[in-house]
Amino acid sequence: MNTLQRIRKGMSAGAGAAVLFLLTVLPAYAAPLSNPLNYDTVADFVAGALKAMVTIALPVVSLFLVIAGFMFIKAQGNEGKLEEAKKNFVYVILGALLIMGAWVIATIIAGTVSQLTAPSTDASGNPVIYKGR
Repeated sequence: MNTLQRIRKGMSAGAGAAVLFLLTVLPAYAAPLSNPLNYDTVADFVAGALKAMVTIALPVVSLFLVIAGFMFIKAQGNEGKLEEAKKNFVYVILGALLIMGAWVIATIIAGTVSQLTAPSTDASGNPVIYKGR
């Protein structure tokens, strides 16, 4: 066994010992994990992410609508350029509808899921599915 192999073997053994030490000692000193997101459920997170996407996408859609308008003006009656401008306009509108539709559908689904998973209680505070005797 040459010197380089001995060094590699010693380093791997030392690294393994260090990892084992950290895995046994650190949990005692670790602080409890806090939720960095302000969402309690996956449905709320998806709805929030889509709302952020809509907030970012609306100015972009507005910019592309302006570009499509300039394409119509720049075409000046040229049939090929007019067709390209029409396709660009249609794609911008379709993209805007897809983004807004995804946000609306996710919001509806999140509301439905939260209503379905919310525990229902009677006047005494007992869940409705459990009939106490």
